[in-house]
Amino acid sequence: MIKKTTDLSKLFTQFAMVGQLGLSLVTPLLICIFACYMLTTRLGAPGWIYIIGFFFGLGGSMTTAYKVYLDITKKNEPKKRPENEVSFNKHV
Repeated sequence: MIKKTTDLSKLFTQFAMVGQLGLSLVTPLLICIFACYMLTTRLGAPGWIYIIGFFFGLGGSMTTAYKVYLDITKKNEPKKRPENEVSFNKHV
């Protein structure tokens, strides 16, 4: 019974991680588009400003995705032992 609960807990944790990643990827784009909307309505900026905001938002999303990728690969990477480490089981 305990095994089933931990499996379900891991599943919910994975769903939460995917949801958080999705929000982290969408949020920069939405913020930049909203900033462009405010610029066009309040200050009278031209409509092509949305294109620049879209690319800045994509850049922020790609940066977030790259940082998540680095974090995941760092966790999955095996730990390296130093070359000059002294070990009693090491044979010459």
